[in-house]
Amino acid sequence: MKVGIQNTVEILEQVDQLESTLGLKNEACRSKFLIHPDFTSKVFLFLHGFTAGPYQFEPLGKAFFNKGYNVLIPLQPGHGRSGDWKSQNPPPLPTDIEIYQQFVIKWLQIAKTLGQQVVIGGLSTGGTLAAWLALEHPQEIDRTLLFTPFLGSHYLIFDQLIKILPIYFEWFNKDAPGNFGYKGFRLKALRIFLELGYQVLDKAQGSVSAPILMVCSEADSAVSRSKQQDFFRRVLRQQPKSWYYCFDDSLHIEHRMMTKLEDNDYEELVIILAKAFVESNLTWVEFQEMAKRIAQGQACDQIMRELNFDEQVFPQLSAMMTQGFGCEHLKCINPDF
Repeated sequence: MKVGIQNTVEILEQVDQLESTLGLKNEACRSKFLIHPDFTSKVFLFLHGFTAGPYQFEPLGKAFFNKGYNVLIPLQPGHGRSGDWKSQNPPPLPTDIEIYQQFVIKWLQIAKTLGQQVVIGGLSTGGTLAAWLALEHPQEIDRTLLFTPFLGSHYLIFDQLIKILPIYFEWFNKDAPGNFGYKGFRLKALRIFLELGYQVLDKAQGSVSAPILMVCSEADSAVSRSKQQDFFRRVLRQQPKSWYYCFDDSLHIEHRMMTKLEDNDYEELVIILAKAFVESNLTWVEFQEMAKRIAQGQACDQIMRELNFDEQVFPQLSAMMTQGFGCEHLKCINPDF
């Protein structure tokens, strides 16, 4: 093990020891570090969603670890703590976005010591943070995986309430299976991510981002898909190596799309998309062309050869696009251009 990696492993062990003293809700909320003995060609940094924990990225993290990459899934500030949290005693979530921004910058620097190329990803507010990082530090990031990032609520009225109400809010699905995080929060703790979403949309208008994969779902009733599409269009003008994919409503993939434990019976589809994007170098135009050729029934070997696609990933992606997984008429890759 190289000296630099050994130093980083010691840092990760210190994080683990610190979390043992914090009184976490359960093991699912602990940071997850999947580290090989050596410096790898890629290292992945995943950011979980608001009030949730690192457990959301375990399936995807293990998939990339098994491909030979190092993976970091840190517990975010104020998350995962045990306690009798309620309106009079809300969980200790930060209300200053700089706390999160400093956190992700610190972990970006840690990630760089474990792999040649850094790939970042995030779900919901974790996706908002990943989008911010991809725009602020594009030269340090190879790829960005955005899973239904929170850039605004599905219902505009909820954005207005987030802006003005100083109340404690409980999730409607707080007792749903797989919910190992907090059941409620103060709205001002979410307000900072709404404001960051506005900043990210504005920044994307004229800034180059690291290449982005945008994954969303028609069945997601939590966030604004139109703002996700608007963000993608802005990113694409500056960064052509970006992809968009939206799961069809018939799959019932809701906002928490990363695991079967939560809302996604098709977690393997998320993994297939992420692998395909990370392992390829296709532009958006080429990705669309590939999808059309798959839909037309062209031979996989020919498409793989001409587009230089990974021979392990492509058959899975091709099957996904031809077996009824929300790609009828290619609407899954068409954000209303």
